[in-house]
Amino acid sequence: MGHKLLVVEDDAATATYIAKGMTEEGFSVDHADNGRDGLFLATDGAYDAIVLDRMLPGMDGMAVLAALRAAGIETPVIILSALGTPDDRVAGLTAGSDDYLTKPFAFAELLARVRLLMRKRGPGPAVITTLSCDDLEMDLLSRKVRRSGKPVELQPREFRLLEYLLRHVDQVVTRTMLLEGVWDYHFDPGTNVIDVHISRLRRKIDDGADHPLLHTVRGAGYRLGSSA
Repeated sequence: MGHKLLVVEDDAATATYIAKGMTEEGFSVDHADNGRDGLFLATDGAYDAIVLDRMLPGMDGMAVLAALRAAGIETPVIILSALGTPDDRVAGLTAGSDDYLTKPFAFAELLARVRLLMRKRGPGPAVITTLSCDDLEMDLLSRKVRRSGKPVELQPREFRLLEYLLRHVDQVVTRTMLLEGVWDYHFDPGTNVIDVHISRLRRKIDDGADHPLLHTVRGAGYRLGSSA
């Protein structure tokens, strides 16, 4: 079972950005867009970590944190804030947060900090190091790919594309999902970059194989799976 994360953030774009990334990393994510709802959810005590914005409507993040600690809830909390002076950080940590991250932030850093806090709290589920679909295997540590035991040489972007597809096996992924998840574009540049990379990837993993794995779903997107 995956970890549960609570995101208390009133900015919709930031909350969506965090929730999307964490969900792709295997987390179950709940979201509250104000302090009072965040406190209500957090007092359930079922979360492995809480990402808490400092400036919230209804009840600010520092007040939420104080109420949690006063109630004896020790769930690890990372404060997010645009206030990044040393005094601001000290205030957040003194109030009972376990970490303090200033905005703007990189998702990779937030993810690393959340995982570090959970490691300190106790062992979690085993970290996934391999992905597979049928006879296609990807080793995330060595960054090697094999199909029927034979090595498949991929360029970095092709590797990232295949990794995304392997994390969504048997699901239809749209162009928008690929642009955001693989290219970090939050808009369609109007080019055929996806088509070109899909075509190259299909040749590398499907040519000479007993059956194709990468399928085009007309009008919808693409799907990686053993059946058409």
